Amino acid sequence: MTASRFSMEIEKLVKTSNGLITYVEAVVTYCQENDIELETVPKLLSKPLKERLRHEAQRFNFIKKTSKGVLPL
Repeated sequence: MTASRFSMEIEKLVKTSNGLITYVEAVVTYCQENDIELETVPKLLSKPLKERLRHEAQRFNFIKKTSKGVLPL
């Protein structure tokens, strides 16, 4: 399994669900269906997929939001 193939499969799962599952859910589901250990997932994540996961985690308040690149008003 390569990072690009893993990322393509995750993107495909999210897109075919029409927004019903999140990226986190897609990663967990894909790993369960294909007998992939969750501990190996960080090695399989591409940079764009990492960014999508980070953005999603911030949106759901799993991690703190960063103010990177935002000017104060």
